[in-house]
Amino acid sequence: MNDVAAVDMAPALELLAIATLLAGMLLALWWVRARRAAGLARHVALAALTAFITADLIVFGAFTRLTDSGLGCPDWPGCYGQASPLGASSAIDVAQRALPSGPVTVTKAWIEMIHRYLAMTVGALILALNVVLWRDKTVPARARGWAAAALAWVVVQGLFGRYTVTLKLYPAVVTAHLLGGMVLLALLIGQLQSLQRPTPLQSARTAALVLALLVLQIALGGWVSSNYAVLACRGFPQCNGQWWPDADYAQGFTLLRQLGRAGADGYVEFTALVAIQMAHRGVALLLSLAMIALAARLWRHHLRGALALIALLVVQVGSGLSNVLLDWPLLAALLHTAGAAALVALLMALACRLPTTRPIAQPALERRWQRGRA
Repeated sequence: MNDVAAVDMAPALELLAIATLLAGMLLALWWVRARRAAGLARHVALAALTAFITADLIVFGAFTRLTDSGLGCPDWPGCYGQASPLGASSAIDVAQRALPSGPVTVTKAWIEMIHRYLAMTVGALILALNVVLWRDKTVPARARGWAAAALAWVVVQGLFGRYTVTLKLYPAVVTAHLLGGMVLLALLIGQLQSLQRPTPLQSARTAALVLALLVLQIALGGWVSSNYAVLACRGFPQCNGQWWPDADYAQGFTLLRQLGRAGADGYVEFTALVAIQMAHRGVALLLSLAMIALAARLWRHHLRGALALIALLVVQVGSGLSNVLLDWPLLAALLHTAGAAALVALLMALACRLPTTRPIAQPALERRWQRGRA
């Protein structure tokens, strides 16, 4: 595995063909289902499909990490210089026999490559969405701006994916990769909202503040996961039988370091992992209180949003407790990531409904017509 070039672009064209095929199948499904709809409704359907596949990608990325498949193919963008684990079967077999419990197995290689195929498919869908929206001059400029931002960000996200592999699961990069996926989902939700033009919401600014706190909590959650600190605290609400356990926050939040290392010769202490877990718990409490306050504000004028927020809070608390009390089961961990993505989508949708006191600008032709009548 150490002899493999970290970056090998040989299979790039084959990977591009796979992504084009997968995206083409999804686009064909979209066209069949939405071909009779009005132009704007077709755009909304494509935007919703792209956001949905992006959310799936986030959850599958968590599955890749939780099954220790992030280095299932130790090079990028392919697998041992091949477009699929089928072509790399001999190299995978050699690596697996040399280290049976290591990062490279047939199953892990497939999980990693499926994640990459899905990521490239999302990129192709976002590109297609931009082409569709920019060709239609009736689409609001704001919607096209959101789509262009998503296209630029998906390139950044691809680089995070590359460095996750080439830097051997460097915790700061793994965490940034998770955050990048959430940012991409938020951009696509903003773009979807700009196409639908929902009615303004008085609680939109509060939702934006809660969303900012959620982003911090997701960053902490990614840091917990990428440092394998989920089980650093046994029990709840206490941590290892203590309300204030011994914790090394300085070492725990040293960002620029290799996985498990605390310098050139040392390793991360257990107290640093405790600090990471305790910080995550503390912000979780603040976020829960903020979400309850937002739900209370939404209750009178947006009951559906309030109920959705409460339901997702219950899911997050339940799955988070399950991770600690049930020794980090895979299903609960995936549900925790899916719940976080759903919260990003919901809060972004609410935050985009900012009320405005400015008058809506009249179309140029209408203004000319009115001046002509005067």
